[in-house]
Amino acid sequence: MFSHVWIGANDLEASRKFYDAVLGTLKIEPGVINNETRYFYRSPKGSFSITKPIDGQAATAANGGTIGFLAETPEQVQAFHAAGIANGGTTCEDLPGPREGPFGALYLAYLRDPSGNKICALHRPSKPA
Repeated sequence: MFSHVWIGANDLEASRKFYDAVLGTLKIEPGVINNETRYFYRSPKGSFSITKPIDGQAATAANGGTIGFLAETPEQVQAFHAAGIANGGTTCEDLPGPREGPFGALYLAYLRDPSGNKICALHRPSKPA
């Protein structure tokens, strides 16, 4: 559905370190700098960018917004969360783990990045045959 997602970062290098670590757990290569103002993370399914706001104002986190990254396994979700905490992120919501909801079973972990943006890693377990 989406081709790309961009979010603002106040400290570009702190955010690069954070996203290199958390996205690395999902097999995404480190960010590539562009114009000294943004980093791009690319995968076959889309791209993600952290950027200094173009208008020169401070970056702010979206109130009520979350960006979710797909994980292949629950272990990747755990590694994503651990890498985020170790690289300047903070945990939010419940601790990483399984959740049941109207769309079935999920395995989730939520973090706030160094600029306060809320992200998560999400794994959808296979249904038993």
